[in-house]
Amino acid sequence: MDFGRVLTAMVTPFLDNGEVDYDEVKRLAVHLIENGNDGLVVCGTTAETPTLTHDEKINIVKAVKEVIGGKAAIVVGTGTNCTRTTIEATKEMEALGVDGVLVVAPYYNKPSQEGLYQHFKAVAEATTLPVILYNIPGRCGINMAPELIARLAQIPNIVAVKEAAGSIEQVSKIKTLVPDDFVIYSGDDSLTLPMMAVGGYGIISVAAHVVGNQIRAMVDAYVAGDVAGAAAQHKALYPIFKSLFITSNPVPVKYALNQVGFGNGKVRLPLVEANAQEREAVLKTMKDLNLV
Repeated sequence: MDFGRVLTAMVTPFLDNGEVDYDEVKRLAVHLIENGNDGLVVCGTTAETPTLTHDEKINIVKAVKEVIGGKAAIVVGTGTNCTRTTIEATKEMEALGVDGVLVVAPYYNKPSQEGLYQHFKAVAEATTLPVILYNIPGRCGINMAPELIARLAQIPNIVAVKEAAGSIEQVSKIKTLVPDDFVIYSGDDSLTLPMMAVGGYGIISVAAHVVGNQIRAMVDAYVAGDVAGAAAQHKALYPIFKSLFITSNPVPVKYALNQVGFGNGKVRLPLVEANAQEREAVLKTMKDLNLV
């Protein structure tokens, strides 16, 4: 399945009392699909999944499916650092009728490359859904080597990787090893265009919460061969790409969303809301782009 080139890893809006705001989940999902996104990644890291309960995750997916199901791709983060738990979560999401799953490398355990292979193989074999691998060494403590990704790409329903190692060199190596139809998504907004230049397909974005149409324009320009136009968009967007990661994701983007009328900026502990300096930095880049 082609999930599209621009997907947002959607935040989880909370009420003032800290509970999930399901009405805002629906409103935000619709807004994102109407503003540059081909699909959504729900219950990924940006959704604060470490602090969401099992039932909350199920209900969030149901809420998103209610408003955009059949209109846009719904990919759900099901990865954990326990293979059995990941398989159970993936089967649950398949039963809910989602379009695919995003499975992060097991964090904290630090498995070997063979352990990673066996983990992802077991998950893929337990579902008929398309699987997107997620490599993010900065959060997981391990890097999925290009050779491992190429090996996993031979499994029929492992169709893509969200690559967030921050290395164009690694993306280049992956591209030389995987089949032509295996998709590489950038996991870093600021590396989207450079990654596309060496064979990346698109972006699973955080910034597209607030600049989805602009990212769409950048990606479409590059695909159409307008490299200069894409580069100009990248240059204009680069400051907001960086400011949205001035502290732990999704703290800055939740503040940014609040400035454009979505959510209240609240996060769950152990995260805390953006401080004055962080808010000022995010707001400046938003003002420069005439977002507020």
